[in-house]
Amino acid sequence: MIFAGLRPWYVAAMASWGIALFEYLIQVPANRLGYTELTLPQLKIMQEVIALAVFAPFCLFYMHQPLKLDYLWAALCLLGAVYFIFRS
Repeated sequence: MIFAGLRPWYVAAMASWGIALFEYLIQVPANRLGYTELTLPQLKIMQEVIALAVFAPFCLFYMHQPLKLDYLWAALCLLGAVYFIFRS
């Protein structure tokens, strides 16, 4: 891992904040534009699904966390949320 053990904690903190700032700078304008076409609940469900779609492979491949059956059930619940929020 890039930041594990060899570098001070503040290097990891700055990298994390940098990534979060970059995400925020994209997210805010996207939500402002998206709100003209989608409802607020639709935008929130999309945000959660996208965040977890990025986070899950990161956990599996970079952090070497095992894939559990519960994660797949949770993913099915998210797909259900997408279906119900966009069906009308």
